[in-house]
Amino acid sequence: MTLIPYDPFRHLETMRRDISRFFSTDFPSLFTHMDDHIGMPRMDMHETENEYVVSCDLPGLEKKEDVHIDVNNNILTISGTIQRDQNIREEQMHRRERFFGRFQRSITLPSDAATDNIRATYKNGVLDIHIPKTASSPKKRVDIEFH
Repeated sequence: MTLIPYDPFRHLETMRRDISRFFSTDFPSLFTHMDDHIGMPRMDMHETENEYVVSCDLPGLEKKEDVHIDVNNNILTISGTIQRDQNIREEQMHRRERFFGRFQRSITLPSDAATDNIRATYKNGVLDIHIPKTASSPKKRVDIEFH
């Protein structure tokens, strides 16, 4: 029989994992629709051999002055405003689900992202940001001196 040291917080960690799994799989629409209403556009980030690509859903942008991309201390921030027709009176509106107004989203970039050569394109409601990788040096193993 194997003895396991007593850890009073082990059950809390299990409960936290169960609650997290419950809300992420059983009620995903509850949280994804909440993002639309608080101005946090959805985004994906993937990497290729030479760059990182951040794709952000921003339907409704009309001109490039409506969106700003900033990088500060390796944090990429996308912000701006989505304009919608404001001539419709509230009593004429039957349903309002599309986001409009100010938005902002920030993510931390990987340490090997070259933030000085970033380029961005906007097509079909998706903002794609291409961030090149720096030329990384090979991993180095540090020798430990034992005394």
